[in-house]
Amino acid sequence: MEDDPRLPEGQAWEKHSFPRSLPAFQRMFPDEAACAAYLERAIWPDGFSCPFCKWIGEPYRFTNRVGILRCRHCRGDTRLTARTVMKDSHTPLSVWFWGAYLVSSQTPGISAVQFQRQLGLKRYETAFQILHKLRAGMVRPGRDQLGGPPPVDHIEADDTWVGGRSQGKGRGNHNLTLVSGAVEVCWRKRKSSLNQRRLGRYAGRVRLAVVGENGSLGKFIKTVVKPGTIVVTDGWNSGDTLRTAGYQHVSVPIRGRREEVEKYLPMIHLVFSNLKTWIRGIHHGVSPQHLQTYLDEYAFRFNRRFYPFSAFRSLLGIASSVNAPTYAELYSGDWEPYKVDAPF
Repeated sequence: MEDDPRLPEGQAWEKHSFPRSLPAFQRMFPDEAACAAYLERAIWPDGFSCPFCKWIGEPYRFTNRVGILRCRHCRGDTRLTARTVMKDSHTPLSVWFWGAYLVSSQTPGISAVQFQRQLGLKRYETAFQILHKLRAGMVRPGRDQLGGPPPVDHIEADDTWVGGRSQGKGRGNHNLTLVSGAVEVCWRKRKSSLNQRRLGRYAGRVRLAVVGENGSLGKFIKTVVKPGTIVVTDGWNSGDTLRTAGYQHVSVPIRGRREEVEKYLPMIHLVFSNLKTWIRGIHHGVSPQHLQTYLDEYAFRFNRRFYPFSAFRSLLGIASSVNAPTYAELYSGDWEPYKVDAPF
């Protein structure tokens, strides 16, 4: 493939390229023009197509406005950020790209305060909004349901309460929110020291959702798990609804016994434990209003833990088809992912 003239000299465009290190990121995105070129190719991998008149060809380009392309046929202007989470933002593209790299490349994540310091932003609110817009891009519309052929063996599903100690409300935990989770249990073959093959268990993809006090684990499972899949839960009395819907439901009466948890539901409880540690350690607590977006971020990192650097490319690609919240929607709760009453 030929070199793109708007990328750094000698750097060929690769559709699936992504920076594997900080120096590589700096070489790949040295300025606004390089960021705009990357975004343009992500939107139109086969070449520019005018969204107004559908004309295909090389558009007019502006030296001082690299984020705007003008159609040579209808003279309509198209913003590269129009259909992305960066829509209507006055923040430079380079800052957005740096932010996406920080969010996706740091395994434990990053808080809004750290994000503000790293990017040199003057206002905390700007950092907070950029982070939430990027989190909106972490959920792919129409994403696949859990389950499927090997190596997936079965699904573990359960509920947990997420929250923390609240200042001024006395001892104990307050503002707890019910969260449902499901995780794939996969098996892989390993070679032992005796050159024999044995099975090893590991966690596949995970889904997490705020369901509220009146939420239903059954509805959550039907939403995120493929019918026909083996689903293991604790002593849940409504399992007949899953069997009626075509699932192979296995109900295990845990009753607080640790040995039963370790035997039948180890993966989902490990996911819940790591989730709560991550929220407390990185973000020092999360409000119920914004909890769903943090669950989405945790699932995004968990599902890409074997490919940490490819998360940057994935984040930018997903974000181009997601409607991100405005500043007002962030705090009003009008944006769908922030609603506590999820449809489960």
